[in-house]
Amino acid sequence: MKELVKIIACALVDHPEEVVVDETIETDGEKETIVIHLTVTADDMGKVIGKQGRIAKALRTVVKAAASREDKKVIVEIQQ
Repeated sequence: MKELVKIIACALVDHPEEVVVDETIETDGEKETIVIHLTVTADDMGKVIGKQGRIAKALRTVVKAAASREDKKVIVEIQQ
């Protein structure tokens, strides 16, 4: 999932060399959730989020679809 987010984010931004993607795993009893932290520069934040959050929503939808094929729960957080 981490690689998927990085590929999509690098295609969207002007400074792909400054895109950082980190992945952490949180567990609640038996359930395991993967949290992906996407960090971009302040200049590229608007390009990743999009108008009214449409690009960010589409990014999360693609990642959730890929995760559902592997029976995993994934959350994508976008940070500056």
